[in-house]
Amino acid sequence: MKHSATDLHWSLAKGLSRWVRPAIAALLAAMAVLLPLASRAADGATPLLAYGARVAGDDARTRLVIEFDRTPEFSIHYVANPVRVIIDLPETSFGLKPESLEPRGLFDAIRYGGMGAGASRLVLSAKGPTEVTHAEVKPEEDGKGFRLIIDAERVDSARFAKLLGDQQWTGTVRTTKTDRPALAPASPAGTFVVAVDAGHGGIDTGAIGIVTKTEEKHVTLDFARDLAATLNREAGIEAFLTRDGDEFLSLPQRVQIARQRGANLFISVHADTLKQKDIRGATVYTISDKASDHLAADLAARENLSDEIAGIPLESEPAEVADILIDLTRRETQAFSVNLARSVVSSFEGQIKLINNPHRHAGFRVLQAPDVPSILLELGFLSNKEDEKQLLDPEWRKRVSELLAVAVRGYRQTAVANGG
Repeated sequence: MKHSATDLHWSLAKGLSRWVRPAIAALLAAMAVLLPLASRAADGATPLLAYGARVAGDDARTRLVIEFDRTPEFSIHYVANPVRVIIDLPETSFGLKPESLEPRGLFDAIRYGGMGAGASRLVLSAKGPTEVTHAEVKPEEDGKGFRLIIDAERVDSARFAKLLGDQQWTGTVRTTKTDRPALAPASPAGTFVVAVDAGHGGIDTGAIGIVTKTEEKHVTLDFARDLAATLNREAGIEAFLTRDGDEFLSLPQRVQIARQRGANLFISVHADTLKQKDIRGATVYTISDKASDHLAADLAARENLSDEIAGIPLESEPAEVADILIDLTRRETQAFSVNLARSVVSSFEGQIKLINNPHRHAGFRVLQAPDVPSILLELGFLSNKEDEKQLLDPEWRKRVSELLAVAVRGYRQTAVANGG
């Protein structure tokens, strides 16, 4: 029996396909990953790598040195009350050991991280008026990297005031857009829209786990993703994330995003730490100009420092948002927020561990949208071993997300019935 060349080729192809096709598929998958990276490398879009750092000095003079794989462009600014030195960088991966930037000398805190939109930042919190007297980038002696050298000195208040007055800077990051976020397509009429806000992010790490040293910003994002996915399985509900990556959003930006997306609810997710390591359990907070207790007041004060940690002065906020910050939440919206909080507590009772008096209130800036019912959900405390273990458990997060969905469903039915 004769076979044509075509037949032979087809037979050979069928035989080879058992191992060739998987190999080709693997090759194509690898190319799909590597080609974008190569393209980004070619146009310089890959993040800088900060791979080493050190701080030395005293209360009069302090030097900061950071080692990069490529030449870093940078800019330096100052913020008052409290005094901070801001160093803005292009997007940077910080592969640093925590102890390498242990604060000393003029600085009592040093934070670093992403600011979104391809930008990163270092925030040097100073003990008093401070000026950067020298800043330069030098190649490493072995030719394999570059050093950013920052020399700072203590100055008097008059000199620092002049530095503030002379700088043309509003607190924004060089490469970050500060205008309002782009609007998403309008949701279908009758859709109940829920903004799920993962607390912290980027340069603002939030609390740190007592055992695993896990950062709060990762805990909140993992849970927020679970919650949004769970809510999106509910008929008539559309949930979205205010952030879906390790990026920094200011408190006003979070409020602004929720309002511009037409949110009917705003749920901000957190997992703080307390000095009292034995306290554990979930808590639901609503806004109030008077805190329900010292714990709520202290927590609100810490959460409201988020923008300060990132080096953003209050006056840099858009005028529209600044107006919101000084406007009391409407009485009706506040009542809806309280109803939501009660619905969440009711859904959680007997199912997950709750703190004593689980519905509390304080002046959280992130809850100040005047027209969006809002709650801050403290999932638990990373300062408690049992809570930390649960917060890192995917099955526990799934169960809590489902209970929250039940609460939102119940709240929605009540709100719709009452015209909310």
